[in-house]
Amino acid sequence: MKVKIESSKIVKPLYEDGEAPARAQWVPLSVFDKVTYGEHVAIIFAFRPPNPPNSEVELGLAKALAVYQEWAGQIGDGPDGRRSVLLNDAGARFVEAKVDAPMAVSVPSGPSPEVRRLHPRIDDGPVELVQVQLTRFSCGSLAVGFAGHHQIADGQATANFLAAWGLATRQLPVSPLPVCDRGTWFAPREPPLVEFPHREVEYRAPAPNTMDEKEEIGFGAAGHDKVKVHMMHLSKDFVARLKARASSGLPPSRRGYTTFQSVVAHLWRAITAARGLGADVTTKVRISVNGRMRMRPPMPRDYFGNVVLWAFPRTDAGDLVSRPVGHAAELVYRAVADVDDAYFRSFVDLASSGVVEAEGLVSTADSEQAVLCPDLEVDAWLGINFHGLNFGGGGPFRVMPTYYPMEGSLFLVPSTLGDGSMEAYVALFDDHLAEFKRICHKID
Repeated sequence: MKVKIESSKIVKPLYEDGEAPARAQWVPLSVFDKVTYGEHVAIIFAFRPPNPPNSEVELGLAKALAVYQEWAGQIGDGPDGRRSVLLNDAGARFVEAKVDAPMAVSVPSGPSPEVRRLHPRIDDGPVELVQVQLTRFSCGSLAVGFAGHHQIADGQATANFLAAWGLATRQLPVSPLPVCDRGTWFAPREPPLVEFPHREVEYRAPAPNTMDEKEEIGFGAAGHDKVKVHMMHLSKDFVARLKARASSGLPPSRRGYTTFQSVVAHLWRAITAARGLGADVTTKVRISVNGRMRMRPPMPRDYFGNVVLWAFPRTDAGDLVSRPVGHAAELVYRAVADVDDAYFRSFVDLASSGVVEAEGLVSTADSEQAVLCPDLEVDAWLGINFHGLNFGGGGPFRVMPTYYPMEGSLFLVPSTLGDGSMEAYVALFDDHLAEFKRICHKID
């Protein structure tokens, strides 16, 4: 795929009244912003023609940035030394590109490093918090590559912004407006009450310069050649049968396991089996948990920022593989259920106490990791409306993550078919992937 970059420029916020704020303002990042990944996350959207001209999409972006000002700012240390975002209207990167061929024959149907050409590079520490690339194909189709800094917004907040961008491009008012108040929602309790071991979950001490535990058990990066990403299609029928099998042992008083719980349980077992992990190895899954509806009182759905912690179901690898899928689903269910209002509040109290800085703790959300084996990390887009991005010709017919070969990463994305099926993007070592493909559609 030969992508020709035609222009690259900065788009600044365009305010309806024509008047920008009088002066720049520092807004401290919340405890949830600071504990998440400090990197850009890239998503790719594909649209069939007709599509509006780039100038209209650019104008819509400028209007949306005036509402979501954090995206047009810069992250740094504020005057008080706290990690903050400076609302200075620095702007977003806007790249225009073209491919002199139809999208159908240019863009790979499955995961490939080629798709990285459809969004700005995010591995060189880009300055702009938002970077966008519009790639036009000879057939009239449009690919939109969006890269946003994770410490500014989680998945739900990003989807809200993308929907606003579409509304502004269609010359419609942005509604609902975002709740942009990072400072008041997460005040610690008085007195604080730290009830859970956050030092071993969200935080850890800086790693010593010693061999990693994963390398000691033979799963370090040095022992393998490559990591490859495989896209597994889970049909609506397959998902239904999987949920039925997972829930078959539950008592009548219990509701069946959800699609998410059942799918994660199945893939956890299949990946563990494909890796050939021994019975003496503990395996765990990092699962994002949205706190908006879990905290009490509930937070506004339109809150702009991060409100995510993680659940970590864990078990012995041999036990996981030998027992039915319902056992794994129960582990997922219980771990996620435990990340409730009390857990979120306990985290806020610890993270606001000064202990993190005093002890030099670092986040366990480490974007520098290349190998997660024997563990997994799940990013589920099943409940996030990324399809709400609409520039006037309808929503995207395809939404996918960029090519992300971090071993053990797992993206769950609604299928392009729109029939309740989904795609799982699974990154594994090459020699484990062949076995995973052989067993991943077996329900036992």
